[in-house]
Parts: sequence; C-alpha cells; structure tokens
Amino acid sequence: MIDQIKGLHHVTSMASDAQTNSDFFTKTLGMRRVKKTVNYDAPDVYHLYYGDEVGTPGSVMTYFPFPGMRRGRPGVGEVDQTVFAVSKGALPFWKERLASFGVKGLKEGESFGQKRLQFAGPDGDGFALVEVDSDSRAPWTGNNVGAFEAIHGFHSASMRLRDAGATGDLLEYMGYEKVATQGTVARYAIKGGNGADVIDIETLPSAPRADQGAGSVHHIAFAVENRAAQLEVRRALMDTGYQVTPVIDRDYFWAIYFRTPGGVLFEIATNEPGFDRDEDTAHLGEALKLPTQHERLRPQLEKHLAPILD
Repeated sequence: MIDQIKGLHHVTSMASDAQTNSDFFTKTLGMRRVKKTVNYDAPDVYHLYYGDEVGTPGSVMTYFPFPGMRRGRPGVGEVDQTVFAVSKGALPFWKERLASFGVKGLKEGESFGQKRLQFAGPDGDGFALVEVDSDSRAPWTGNNVGAFEAIHGFHSASMRLRDAGATGDLLEYMGYEKVATQGTVARYAIKGGNGADVIDIETLPSAPRADQGAGSVHHIAFAVENRAAQLEVRRALMDTGYQVTPVIDRDYFWAIYFRTPGGVLFEIATNEPGFDRDEDTAHLGEALKLPTQHERLRPQLEKHLAPILD
C-alpha cells in the first residue's frame, strides 16, 4: 500500500471565459488568484490557479478557460463535485452571499452528518461548501469575506462511476480507507491527511457517460511531499499495472498522470517548489508567467490573450 499521499493537491477544470472564471473565484468566493500562466499544451489558452494566500496544496482550484467552449454534459466517469471546507456556522453567510451574486443551483442539505450548501459555477460546475469542525488551515480573506466565513481549502471531491469497485480498490491502495456508506455513495478518507483528504464515489450503473466541456473537471491531483516520494508512488503504481507518465515539470510542482479504472484522470503532484518560486508572495497571480519553453512566444501571447481585469 502507498503511504506517501496526504490528500488532494489541486483540482483542474475547464471554463468558457477567463474573466468570468476569475471574477467568480476571486470576487464571489473570495479566493486568491495565485498564478496566471498558460496551458502547457495549448499556450494560447490561460491556466489560472486560485487558492489561499500562497496556493497551499489542498486549496488550489485551477482552470483552462477555452474561449467559447461548449458546456460539458454531466454523467459517469468524471469528478462531478468539488467541495470546499468552511467553519461550522458559516453556511448562512454563504447562502446569502451566493444568492446576492446570482449564483445558480443553491441547495442546502446534509451528507455524512455534515451540513453542506451546493451551488453551480458559471459553466454549471458542481460545487459545494461543507461545514467542518477545527480546520486549522488559514483561509485567504478578501472581497468582504471574513476569516470566520472564508474557505479553508478543499474538503473533498466526489466521483460518479458506473462501477466503483476497482476505483475504490485503487484509493485503498493509495492510502485511503473506506470510512462510511450513505445510500449509493461510499466515502474514503486518509487519516491524518492534509485536510483535503476525502473522496466520495457515487455508483450509478445505468447513467450515461459524461461528455467533457466547460464546467467539467479535467483531472484531480493528489499531494506528495517531494519528488522522492513521487517516484516511490510512481514505481508502486506501475508495479500494480497502471500506465503512468514520466515525471513532468510543471514549474510549480512536478506531476505524473494515470487513468483510473472508472475513467477519471488522476495526477500525483509534489508540494514543492510552490507558487512563490517566480513571484513575490504579495504579488502572486498578477503578472503573466510563462513556462520556459513558451517564453519565446510572449509577444504573440500577450497580444492574443484577453487581459484579465482584477
């Protein structure tokens, strides 16, 4: 069994407009944009990162905003909901705030004994806020969101699968433990993790497969401390039969990727070196930062990419 994984590192989704996406996360949810860069494989498209003050692993939501991209169709074989942690008692604030911003899909409920507020992102993205006791992670405060109400980071991510068996086995191999079942949903958690250490799997045997587009999660990434731990995880996964990519330098972390039995793309990302490697902490996410291989394209990219207004 793998014991190096501590929980989620980041969740990466797709969007149809960069400005709308940035406004939603910074102005509506009060998160900080910690990096403004480009998609490695399509440098004419932004890659935007949002999180806490420094983009602590377990707090970072990232987006590829493809201009005018059609919306995805929800279904099985994907991450259907990304869940953020807030303090116990903060949901009334968020219900009022999200309603005031015209956020759609607001729905109060409870899951596994925790109060939650579901809502949709600008492209129909599936989100929820869940109340958590004693979350020691320091939230980023801004845009009239105070320290008590602010988002601490991820709580969990949920997947919809036709058959959860093999993916559940994979999570247990990755250090997760099946801790509860509620209806068709099984909950997996890492004890002593980074706070973003819960995965829910909903089994829907006859549901149609998802068709990815704007609002869809592209992949979820799990956190390991450093490159040595990442290599140990890579070897273990390959020994178990998974086809894992070589290590890829993503400037702010190193990454490996593999496809799960249920069809979801998993990444294992390092906590090092972090988002402050090329920007002062006070100015994270302000300037356009380009991967070394794309720096030569800066004049063209700065003309092509629509400016994002703060």
